[in-house]
Amino acid sequence: MYYDMQQDIEEVLADEKTLAEICDRLAAEITKDYRDSQKDLVFVVILKGSMHFASDLIRRIELPCEMEFMKVSSYGASTTTSGFIQVHLDLKRDVRDADVIVIEDIIDSGRTLEKLSHLLADRGANSVRFCTLLDKPERRQVKLDADYVGMNIPDAFVVGYGLDYNEKYRNIPYVGILKPAVYQK
Repeated sequence: MYYDMQQDIEEVLADEKTLAEICDRLAAEITKDYRDSQKDLVFVVILKGSMHFASDLIRRIELPCEMEFMKVSSYGASTTTSGFIQVHLDLKRDVRDADVIVIEDIIDSGRTLEKLSHLLADRGANSVRFCTLLDKPERRQVKLDADYVGMNIPDAFVVGYGLDYNEKYRNIPYVGILKPAVYQK
C-alpha cells in the first residue's frame, strides 16, 4: 500500500542540498580541530535518528577515526521528552583516553547528552564533544551547548533524514515540520 508521506509535512526546514552543505561545513570544522590530536578519534553515533547524518558526516572527515553506537531514548512514542533516559545499546569499545564526539540528530532538552557526557567522562574519555544536526536551544532544560551545530530550528516537531515520529518518516530525504494533525490524533 502506497502512502505519500509528503502530505504530512507542513514545511521543509532543510532540503537535501542544505543537509549536504551542513555536513561539509561540520566535517571541515572537526577535521581542522582534530588534525593535530595524538588521541584516537571516536564518533559515538546515537541510534536510530542520527544514522543518516552520521553516515554523511563521517564520510567527509579527513582523519583516521572509529565509530561506535549507542541507543538511548527519552521520547518513546511521544513528541515530548519523558525526562527519563534509557540506554538500550551500549558501547563495545573502551573510550579511555580517546577524543569522543557524540553525534546526535537533534538536541532538545539536553538531558540525554548531559547524561552521556557524564557517562563518557566517567569512563575516562580524554575529551567529550557534541555534534548535532539540529538544535532547539529555547527548549534546553540543562546547561549544555553542542560544540558543532548544523542548524538551529524553531520549536516544532520535525521528521526526516533519520528523525521519526513513532518510527515513521525516517526515510524522507530532508528535514521537515510534521503537521500537528498527524501526532495530535
